Amino acid sequence: QVQLVESGGGLVQPGGSLRLSCAASGFRFSSNFMNWYRQAPGKERELVASISIAGGVTNYADSVKGRFTISRDNAKNMVYLQMNSLKPEDTAMYYCNTMSFWGKGTLVTVSS
Repeated sequence: QVQLVESGGGLVQPGGSLRLSCAASGFRFSSNFMNWYRQAPGKERELVASISIAGGVTNYADSVKGRFTISRDNAKNMVYLQMNSLKPEDTAMYYCNTMSFWGKGTLVTVSS
């Protein structure tokens, strides 16, 4: 079955960096767009970044443009989210997604 397992979250100070990873299995990874979403407490889930099949096309939410970078490794069935210059408002549960499938999420907390 399809599995998406996120890792890499944690507590970081404002201005810091984190790299999230998502390990995918159970489907043809190299044939699917991949997405990162996030959901902050009391807010709706929002799309953070997307990446095309070969990685040549990426899209970002305005709030993270220039600070976050999505990438993928089709040989390893992995998708990543490099997050730099983190802000307290980036605090959220981050989810990996493809099609109708979701991981359980990894928590990112940005606080001093």
